[in-house]
Amino acid sequence: MPSSTQTGTTPQQQQRDGAALTHGLKQRHLSMIALGGVIGAGLFVGSGAGIAAAGPSIIVAYALSGLLVMLVMRMLGEMSAAYPSSGSFSAHAERAIGPWAGFTAGWAFWVLLCTAVGLEGIGAAQIVTGWLPGTPAWAWVALFMVVFCGANLAAVKNFGEFEFWFAALKVGAISLFLVLGVLAITGVLPGTDSPGGSHLADFLPNGGEGLVVGLLASVFAYGGLETVTIAAAESDDPVRGVASAVRTAMWRIALFYVGSMAVVVTLVPWDSPEVVSKGPYVATLDALGIPGAGQLMNVVVLVALLSAMNANVYGASRIGYSLVERGQGPRALGRVSGGVPRVAVLVSSLFGFGCVLLSYWRPDDVFPWLLNMIGAVILVVWIFIAVSQLRLRGRLEREAPERLAVRMWGHPWLTWVALAGMAAVFVLMAREPGTRVQLYSTGAMTVVLAALGYAWQRRRRQDTSQEGLPEQPVRR
Repeated sequence: MPSSTQTGTTPQQQQRDGAALTHGLKQRHLSMIALGGVIGAGLFVGSGAGIAAAGPSIIVAYALSGLLVMLVMRMLGEMSAAYPSSGSFSAHAERAIGPWAGFTAGWAFWVLLCTAVGLEGIGAAQIVTGWLPGTPAWAWVALFMVVFCGANLAAVKNFGEFEFWFAALKVGAISLFLVLGVLAITGVLPGTDSPGGSHLADFLPNGGEGLVVGLLASVFAYGGLETVTIAAAESDDPVRGVASAVRTAMWRIALFYVGSMAVVVTLVPWDSPEVVSKGPYVATLDALGIPGAGQLMNVVVLVALLSAMNANVYGASRIGYSLVERGQGPRALGRVSGGVPRVAVLVSSLFGFGCVLLSYWRPDDVFPWLLNMIGAVILVVWIFIAVSQLRLRGRLEREAPERLAVRMWGHPWLTWVALAGMAAVFVLMAREPGTRVQLYSTGAMTVVLAALGYAWQRRRRQDTSQEGLPEQPVRR
């Protein structure tokens, strides 16, 4: 068990935390969450549109966005290894910048995760209704919600077991896809003729604008990597779990994302209608003559969607719990029984199902507005992570260098490079009509949350100064 020096908590806080959240996740859970968490539904579902826009240059798009994500994960890993917390970046932002920053990052991410739960449920239900036509989609979403809500209500180890096996299936599927693809490219796979580099000849078919669209699509496909730093706080050895996940992030991103995009655009013409209509992975397997490829990939996509639902219910409940523990939300969300913040799990699940109902009841106004509002939240979170790392690194080196089990590369220069990259993505979003509304909507939500957080921060300082009490330290 890590000491109070390693976790960044006082003995009193550890006693309180131990009575609240359990340490039910094992190292094998964290290892597989880290490995499979990088294989999200965005890779299987959203990459087709990126290929159609960027052509073979989608490889460059995923490589560039992957480099940005690796820097963000390294920064987050440095802070999470030094201060393991279920609040992850939200707690780090509060410690580094101020309570208003933790409030803003935490609640924005909570809204994003809860909405994503509903979206993933809708996607999963569409696949199942394709197999069982005539069954109502909302009923399947409700079933999925009940299953994952129930699993997360019972014990954290249930979340870990679900994610362990989901991740194992995803990793197995994408690994098999990569092996088959490499064999086909080299001309070794029986019954196939290698296209060589013929499909890569027109590398930038739509010019710089196409590459920009592909880059934006690839950036948001990487969402979900933060879950492992949230889950690590409920493991037996948070520092080891975070360090291991962060140190292997580079090859996982390079192999699963950049590698699979390279296989797809090498084997299938980028402008093939099937890349969008069927999805790039199904189109590739069909081109290889793999029988039942469509149904096989539908199963994999379904697993990816269900895995994301499970992870997002978990992540939303822990972020909500952490915010309440730091006095930044309704106290009811912080109620814990059996080592699980069950009220937070229930509320997060209900919010997600409410988004599903809005997709049926108000598909033309409220639901699109909600989707636009969360469109750029992940970039806002990344900025908070980068600024927090810049401010905390110097403090750690002065006060507790032994906590730096993971160190950001090239500090502070690569952190500034990452911030410049995020600013560039914002500029590109403002240039594209399809993403401009998302940027402005997310910006409006962020400003509102920041104002609420700042007002709450000032009120808390006034209350503590009037009572003559010191401000409370950052907790989980």
